[in-house]
Amino acid sequence: MKWHIRGDVILSCNCDVFCPCVVSLGKARPSHGYCHSWWGVRIKHGSYGEETLDDLCVGILLDVPGRMGEGGWTVALYIDDKANNTAFSGLQKIFTGQAGGSLGILSLLIANILGVERAKINFTDTDGGWHMLTTSANRKISDCAVNRLPGQREGEDVVIHNSQYWVAPDVTVAVGSKSRVRAFGRVWDFSGQSAEYATVSWLSDD
Repeated sequence: MKWHIRGDVILSCNCDVFCPCVVSLGKARPSHGYCHSWWGVRIKHGSYGEETLDDLCVGILLDVPGRMGEGGWTVALYIDDKANNTAFSGLQKIFTGQAGGSLGILSLLIANILGVERAKINFTDTDGGWHMLTTSANRKISDCAVNRLPGQREGEDVVIHNSQYWVAPDVTVAVGSKSRVRAFGRVWDFSGQSAEYATVSWLSDD
């Protein structure tokens, strides 16, 4: 099935400084030996087959026991409650790697899926960066705000360019100003820890 996604991604994790996975491509050990993170995806333009994915969001809880490149990932997906059944199924396949393409590598890395749920997701731009609020059945799943880091040149962010990172080649360095997650027995607070932002363009192999 042909698919494509163009949009924005924020990531907030438990690493002390900047996520070492970006430049090491998952070979470096995270700051504390394991990775706890929350990912937010805002799809500006997208499709799965004939079904539009425009203006939908996805939240991802990620728990990795060691180096990201060694696999063993445990994940949970929260899919925008505005998605119809076809879009929901398509997004589930895309973000578990089953749909192949740019995210096909996920099928090799994910060992456990805690669940896939519908959720109300609000992903917005802020003065300093980006904010994503995820709720389900009146429960707050995540409340994550990440702020860009200003560079030495006024008006320019700190950005890693031209990497081979699977998410995107250009990654904006950020910090979790408020970043809390409560889901599937995990109670995480990444405030003050590593974060990142990227514009993404992912697509199927077809």
